[in-house]
Amino acid sequence: MSYYRRHAFFCTNQREGRACCQDHNAAEMRRHARDRVREAGADGPGGVRVSASGCLDRCAEGPVVVVYPEGVWYTFFSREDVDRIVEEHLLAGREVEDLRI
Repeated sequence: MSYYRRHAFFCTNQREGRACCQDHNAAEMRRHARDRVREAGADGPGGVRVSASGCLDRCAEGPVVVVYPEGVWYTFFSREDVDRIVEEHLLAGREVEDLRI
């Protein structure tokens, strides 16, 4: 059994002169996702973890988040998109098809 039921990695990389996830406030979106998971009481061992990541090398498709153990990649453009990823996938286990990469 995994230590976490689900683990989301938000790319928060910042690059000079190239498109990157941080151009889309990825660090703020990760904090928002983490706070939503905490508010739901789903964080910690056996629950959900939301982590920052360095470059996940999908810059052209960014901003990106990947959710394990499923290995599902998402893009997001707003807090509402992040809310859907948290509520539907991280908490309920249903993939958010229209945000998948």
